[in-house]
Amino acid sequence: MLSFLMLLALAFGFLNGFHDAANSIATVVSTRVLRPLQAVAWAAAFNFLAILLLQTGVAATIATGLVEPAAIDPGVVFGALTGAIIWNLVTLRLGIPISSSHALICALLGATLAGAGPAALVVDGVALFLLFVLLSPLIGLALGLSLMVVVFNLFRRVAARGADRLFRRLQLVSSAIYSIGHGSNDAQKTVGIIWLLLICAGRASADGPPGWVGFASYAAIAAGTLLGGWRIVRTMGQRIVKLTPAGGFCSESAGAGAIHLASFFGVPISTTQTITASIVGVGIVNRLSSVRWGVAGVILWAWLLTLPAAGLLGALAWYLGRGMF
Repeated sequence: MLSFLMLLALAFGFLNGFHDAANSIATVVSTRVLRPLQAVAWAAAFNFLAILLLQTGVAATIATGLVEPAAIDPGVVFGALTGAIIWNLVTLRLGIPISSSHALICALLGATLAGAGPAALVVDGVALFLLFVLLSPLIGLALGLSLMVVVFNLFRRVAARGADRLFRRLQLVSSAIYSIGHGSNDAQKTVGIIWLLLICAGRASADGPPGWVGFASYAAIAAGTLLGGWRIVRTMGQRIVKLTPAGGFCSESAGAGAIHLASFFGVPISTTQTITASIVGVGIVNRLSSVRWGVAGVILWAWLLTLPAAGLLGALAWYLGRGMF
């Protein structure tokens, strides 16, 4: 049963990469810096190379910072993973870029409440998560807007063709750094879930996960990114704001900066929220009307709906699967 749950966690990691591939490649595809297949290979490679950063702060938050491991059993983990996977599949089918991270965390909290009660929640950790649900898009928007203003002022006297050539090259760098950030934050969530399972089973301590867990988790998210979620690419890359190479560079750089900062402090943020808000911030610099606010509004409602929907799905999955564990 433990092996089944670990495979289910890796399946979530794969789906996370598949769903969030749009975050990593939408800007370079929409600005035609890379062809789609080149872009997913580029992003997947840097998703996996993020393992070299050797970060475990986000994984520790998932494993021990949100729920009490001593109060968790395999049925709770099953509920969390099943609820998150179902919500990811539903929104993927609809082409809506929701947060896989929020889906996993809320499904974990919902399954924990159903299976172990509110006493099993780590209140400070849950409060920090909810705080960054609000802060991460605001940080992404502010960084995207600020960086675009700087770039606009520095290059306003440069010929458009010359600026485009430069930013097409720079986008390769910014997308690589973003993909490393995406891998470092999101793959650790799968690491954290498997680590939590191993702690519950007495196979690991709270000091750190076994090395193979990180390798398998980073490989899973990289494989998912390689296959990509193409319906969401269009939403992220063109339907919110029509990006230029300069705008793509600014949105990727702003998103990367916010994600790397969060990973450094061990905060599991939504990479989808962060890059989407960065794209909106870049669009605002041109003019408010350049942002398709109707599309942005649908995405916002999907983010908000993810919190209760994934939580309820996690609780329901725990209830349906409680006889299995």
